Amino acid sequence: MGEITLFVAMPFDLTDDGLVAGEPFKCASPAAAIERAKGFWQVLGHAGAVAFVRVGYPESTTTVLRAFGNVPDDLLGGCHDPKRTFLTH
Repeated sequence: MGEITLFVAMPFDLTDDGLVAGEPFKCASPAAAIERAKGFWQVLGHAGAVAFVRVGYPESTTTVLRAFGNVPDDLLGGCHDPKRTFLTH
């Protein structure tokens, strides 16, 4: 069986408890995930959004493609999980 690749855009909202992840949205391509994340942030008014790709199941590697606005710090930097790679912020 081949590896599963998912392209996802996920919004974040600012609450009294801090940033909270919204519902992830599956996309057809990396470009679509980036555009959807940008739309979550610019058009729909979420505090921030991130586009990422996840490859493999159940052992998956997550790569952040692009982040917009406010996203959790641990998502973008200083993460010591060897299965996560961050390309851009």
